[in-house]
Amino acid sequence: MQTIRVLEKTGKDGTLHLDIPLGKPESEFEVVVVVQPAQASANGGTATERGWPAGYFDDTYGSITDESFTRPPQGDLPKVVDL
Repeated sequence: MQTIRVLEKTGKDGTLHLDIPLGKPESEFEVVVVVQPAQASANGGTATERGWPAGYFDDTYGSITDESFTRPPQGDLPKVVDL
């Protein structure tokens, strides 16, 4: 089994036509098609589209004005296991 991902656009009539070259003329294939809308951008859309309240980052970025606020130590990463 082979997974082939393509990004295609529907025509003016709303129909999607797929041409997928497989390199095996006169052969029979079982085809499964899963259709989902393309994301708005590479990162999955705007913050609001991803579930964040409107203006969240604009309202909270830089909102900690206390000069003594520091990030606590994060500790060490666990040792990598040799395989």
